[in-house]
Amino acid sequence: MSPTIHASNVPSAIPSANKEEPTVNVIPSQWKTSAYHNQGTALDQSQRAQLGINALSPSRVESIDTQKQRAMRLLRSKPTLLEKYIMMAQMRTTNVHLFYKIVIEELEELAPIIYTPTVGTACLEYSNIYPFLAAPGTSDGLYLRAAPQDELLQMIKQYQPFPNEAYKPEIAVISDGSRILGLGDLGVNGIGIPIGKLQLYVSAGGIDPRKTLPIILDLGTNNEKFLADDFYLGLRQRRSDDAEFYASVDRVLQAVRNVYPDILIQFEDWSSEHAFGLLEKYQHELLCFNDDIQGTGAVILSGVMNAVKRVQVESGVQPADHRILFYGAGSAAIGVARQIQEYFQIEHGMSEDQAKRVFWIVDSKGLVTTDRGDKLAQHKVYYARDDNNGTQYKDLLAIVDYIKPTMLIGLSSIPGAFNEAVLTRLGELNEQPIVFPLSNPATQAECSFEQAMVATNNRVIFASGTAFPSFKEQNGKVHIPGQGNNMYIFPGLGLGAVLAHTTKITDRMVYEAAKALSESLTPEEKHLGWLYPSLKRIRHVSALVATAVCEEANRENLSRAPHIIDKKSHDEIYNYVVAHMWSPNDVTPIKSASDSRI
Repeated sequence: MSPTIHASNVPSAIPSANKEEPTVNVIPSQWKTSAYHNQGTALDQSQRAQLGINALSPSRVESIDTQKQRAMRLLRSKPTLLEKYIMMAQMRTTNVHLFYKIVIEELEELAPIIYTPTVGTACLEYSNIYPFLAAPGTSDGLYLRAAPQDELLQMIKQYQPFPNEAYKPEIAVISDGSRILGLGDLGVNGIGIPIGKLQLYVSAGGIDPRKTLPIILDLGTNNEKFLADDFYLGLRQRRSDDAEFYASVDRVLQAVRNVYPDILIQFEDWSSEHAFGLLEKYQHELLCFNDDIQGTGAVILSGVMNAVKRVQVESGVQPADHRILFYGAGSAAIGVARQIQEYFQIEHGMSEDQAKRVFWIVDSKGLVTTDRGDKLAQHKVYYARDDNNGTQYKDLLAIVDYIKPTMLIGLSSIPGAFNEAVLTRLGELNEQPIVFPLSNPATQAECSFEQAMVATNNRVIFASGTAFPSFKEQNGKVHIPGQGNNMYIFPGLGLGAVLAHTTKITDRMVYEAAKALSESLTPEEKHLGWLYPSLKRIRHVSALVATAVCEEANRENLSRAPHIIDKKSHDEIYNYVVAHMWSPNDVTPIKSASDSRI
């Protein structure tokens, strides 16, 4: 989900922690080929001489700021987003500090390039662009396949993104490419998603880029186009049955944990039928979470929290009176519903049954009911309605008329599903209709911000899963759309889990992350009616989310980090979190050969 650009005077980000890195007297020779340590034209002449490269580049010595200015001028000259993506991918594998300096300082401009919406295009084209993203021998991720355990262990150890340095990743993002964004089964091309997510872990959450591990598990693809494509780089075979699938995934996860016992595993973009199964199987067994289910649920929950508070104050709608209609019944939709339900139970004292009855779910066959006549997927059963008196509803407008929802949430990947008639009717039913079209990229969204504003006479409370432009009324008033961007949650959730050295990520940790996000808005942002904070403050927001996760880990006695366990106050933990966020300014100092201190 890509970011909404907020024109705000809010301070941009957390100042980078002033970590005291050891000074190096003599540059290790392996730094010559290190994308992390070799800063190119920013090395002075004596440093280049030590590495034996003083004749291999132009003589000018530049600051990283000058490097950034040149890079931005070239980047902005690229005519397409895909070309910009390719340029940034090349930079990430050649100059790590420059890459992240640009992404962090120009996040509103760069996030849509390195992640959605452009990453969707990049994944569709990944087999075509892969040979041109990095130098030979430089891998952009770990490509695994079904194999015996001993072979998997060897394969995992092959990935050494920074040669001659001890590689100890803290966070892995793994996908099998079976459900990439709203684009379907992209097979091995889905590697772009783990890469993109981990870039956001670094830029938004302060994870050290040397401690990230992108994994694509290539189990084949059912995409007919790719199976017939001469340039497709993945396995040319159809996906296996469930028994073989789960056995293969289990071997891979055990092998990863064998090599890296303390690693946090984030599941990303697995098919709906497998996403819940994997989370249910491993949530209490491994340190892991599913961003599509829990991350999406948390970030939308945060927006819902603020929307519920707003309509209660401004329109008098009480929390218990909400009627929430989900259009889409995949893993993300059910994950969001369950977390919103938890909010009603925890914050508003509703019983489980009372809170469950707030929700109605619509899938491709219509309203999900117990007597519809088809066999429901297991994850849909919980919310299936039994109070429809035998009547079945398929058309969305008819469903809206029947339910009279206060809130309409879309996770269907059906573009235009929230048409003018549906939105107009919702506006007739509610003084402040709440509409969250969350499918992405923008081409898959159920409606645009402009469509929702026009159909509801500018009264909609809106958040989307992808970026939409602001809307200007005829009187000149400008409205900024909210955006339920997972970037608000997963970087801080991962950072907090890593720093607390927690044994698992619990549902309550995810809930507290969402609550921290909802409470992170400034008075100015609340006054403007925003549901989410400005992305200009994303590192500050991530620190608050991470702090909430650490505090909950302490409450549940799951933290194993003495530095977190020993800290009793919120401010103590927050300051510790900030001090341990990586920044591109954290460069190992090198004494020049002419330095008199040597």
